[in-house]
Formats: sequence, C-alpha cells, structure tokens
Amino acid sequence: MSVRVLIPSGALGLGYDRDALARGIAQRPNIIAIDGGSTDSGPHYLGTGTSKYSRASIKAEWRALMQARAEAQVPLVIGTAGTCGADQAVDWLVDITREIAREIQQTLKIAVLKSGQSQTQMQKAFDSGKMTPLPGAPTVTTDDLAQCSNIVALAGAEQIQAALDTGAQIIIAGRTTDTAIIAALPLMRGCDPGGAWHGAKIGECGALATTHPNTGTIMIEFDSTGFTITPMAQEACATPQTVSAHMLYENADPFILHEPGGYLDVTQAQYTALDARQVRVTGSRWVATEPYRVKLEGAVCRGYQTVSLVLVRDPRYVENIRMWSDDIAQQSRAKAQARGLADFTIELRLIGVDATLGPLERDSQKGSEVGVLAIVTARSQQEANEVAKILNPYLLHHPLSANEEMPTFAFPFSPPEMERGACYEFCLHHLLELSEPMEGFRLEVLDI
Repeated sequence: MSVRVLIPSGALGLGYDRDALARGIAQRPNIIAIDGGSTDSGPHYLGTGTSKYSRASIKAEWRALMQARAEAQVPLVIGTAGTCGADQAVDWLVDITREIAREIQQTLKIAVLKSGQSQTQMQKAFDSGKMTPLPGAPTVTTDDLAQCSNIVALAGAEQIQAALDTGAQIIIAGRTTDTAIIAALPLMRGCDPGGAWHGAKIGECGALATTHPNTGTIMIEFDSTGFTITPMAQEACATPQTVSAHMLYENADPFILHEPGGYLDVTQAQYTALDARQVRVTGSRWVATEPYRVKLEGAVCRGYQTVSLVLVRDPRYVENIRMWSDDIAQQSRAKAQARGLADFTIELRLIGVDATLGPLERDSQKGSEVGVLAIVTARSQQEANEVAKILNPYLLHHPLSANEEMPTFAFPFSPPEMERGACYEFCLHHLLELSEPMEGFRLEVLDI
C-alpha cells in the first residue's frame, strides 16, 4: 500500500506553478495538502486573527486547488488557515470557500477544525500544572493569559485524521504543525510512521527541498518502508543533499523533530537518488511518547506604536550617528515626561548601520546615508502620537553640539508620524497536556 500526497506549495498565498500542479493531478494523488501559514511573520497575525496574504491571492490560489481537487476526486486539506490558525482566520477562509463554491457551482462537505483555546481552559491548565514551558519560554502569569487576544494549540496528525474520518472533501484546519496535514493520511493507511513524519517534514515547504524552490509543487509517495519525493516542475530536481538538508530548516536539532505524541529520529536515515530528479528515503524512526502534549502559541497586545523615518546624509552626522540619535532619544524622552507622558518607550533604529541585528552586528559599515527609524510605543495610540510629535523637531533639526548652526534633515513623508496601531508579542511557548488528542479542539462539518 502506498499513499501519494500532492503538495502545491509551501503556503497558500505564496503562489505555485500551475503546470506543475496539473502534472501532479495527472499522477493521481490520494490527497492534496497545503500549509496556510506559521509564526514566521511575527505575532501580529495571531494577535489580530488576520492573514498576512492578500485576500485576492488566497482566493485565486484556493480556487485553483478546489478545481484540482474536484478533478482528482480526493480530499483537500489546509492547516494553519489564514496565516495564524486563529478561529477568526479559519472562519475567513471558510467564507472564501463558500464564495468560490457558489462561483464554480460546487456542492461540498467541509470539515472545520478549530484550535483556539479559551482563557478559561488555559487558566485551568495553568492551575493544574498541565501547561509547561519549553526552553526559552517567557514567564507567564495569570494576567498574561487573561490578556491574550488569541491562544492556539498546534494540532497533530490525530486531529487531522478525525477530520478525514468525516468524509469531508475539504478540511480547513486552524493551527497545526506544518507536518501534520501531510503525515495524517499515510499514518491512517498503515505507512511507516518514521517515513510518514520524515516525509512530511521534507514536504512542509513544497519545493524548498529541491533545486528550484520557487516552483512549489512536489509529490511524496509514502509506503511501508519510507518515502519517495518527486518534484512536479520539469526543471526541479530532488537530490540527497537538498532532501537531507531540509531537516536543518527551522529545527534546533537536525536529527530529532518533536511532534504531538512523539518525536522523529532520522539519525539512521538513508537518502538514495533513484535518478536525477527523485530521492528515496528509508531508515527514519518514530518514537511515541506519553502523555500526549501539543504546543501552545499566544499573542498579547503590549501597547500602540507610532513611527517616523528621517534620512541623514551629512557626512559628519553620519559618522557620529549613534551619538546624535542617543542624544535625541534622551532629550525627547525628558521633554515628553515633563509634558506629563509617563508610560512609553522611544527606540531609534539605525538603518544602514545595525538596524537588523543591533548589538549582534559584526560587519557594521559606514555609508553615505543613514535612515533613522523612530519607534514610539505607549499605552494608547493617542499617547504614542503625542510622544512622536515631541520627537519630530529633534529628528528634523537637532545639532550635534550647542555651538553650531541648526541642521535640517529629510523626512520622506508628510506628516512623518505614521500610526502602526496595536503592537503584539508572543507570550506563550509552552506545552499543553491533553487527556486525549481531541481535547481542546473542535470539529464541525458543514455542507455548502
């Protein structure tokens, strides 16, 4: 028995090669699986329950996949819907699915799996010791849990299997592990567990594990001893190097991958080139663990932000940009406090110096111009705006010394102050112990 999983792309919204998708459908897959997002783009999307991708892009790509699914007559499953997998994002994609179904005249059964966790549930888990921090997790209080705008649990293969058991043609899941949507059906049908999880890891980002990552579409065939990966784009090749290297991607240990219910061990995995384009993998091992745990993610609003950007080209100021910016931050902070503003922060990031890595920068270079990005964070948008306006004249005219003429720098926008709105941060990096896999998850079947 073998199971063929067609993976159109690393994420819905990134795009994929339509010709490669057609080749994949022609090879008669057993399921089409695609990821909807991750935490890569930061906490804003989980905090707000929104998608980072445009609705138009999502609709166009999802429409083509719904049509491909109808042609292949197999299930279509997406995990971490709407970038973050929050319940609002799942509902958003369900609405898009309804809209497309009306337009292309499809009648469908949809299984909707939600991963959102209530504050009441989380408080009980916290109090009972069923919530444990992962390495590097922030300290969490009951106040943090109460303030979280969204908390999600990462579903594993078992939850996706429950959705498949409904007989739904389309499964729209909230937050899942990237691998779960790929591994679920091979595991259900008795394929090698180690191979199922390993192949799912290799396939999570579509063609990223090939020589042409942007082509998107790959097919992975699972069986009783391992899996075989085949790119669907004609110019793309899978090699032992491209396939084995993907265990390094977003993984602290290139040989061990933790999932709900156990971990994958690839220390004995063998990677064999079947030809110039296909790779066969065997020897991967799955180790089941108890109790059953899933990862939690949560986002909390930490204030509101207003930003300004000023461009500095004067050679003397560029050379002394750090002293200049530190003095501005100190003086504007003191002035804002004197005006009755108290709970705020001012940060000046030096674009072209070390704005990306900050103190970790090892190759700072002096160029002809520096962009100074001022970030004000406060308890309210109004307060952030007030502090940013106090900062404005310093950014525009502040001299390096008291005994020189007043300089003028360049604001590229008018007004220079731009509201960023609510600012979120991740506050949960924890494991949640469940009595059984569906605890904390909700499954609904819809006819549309």
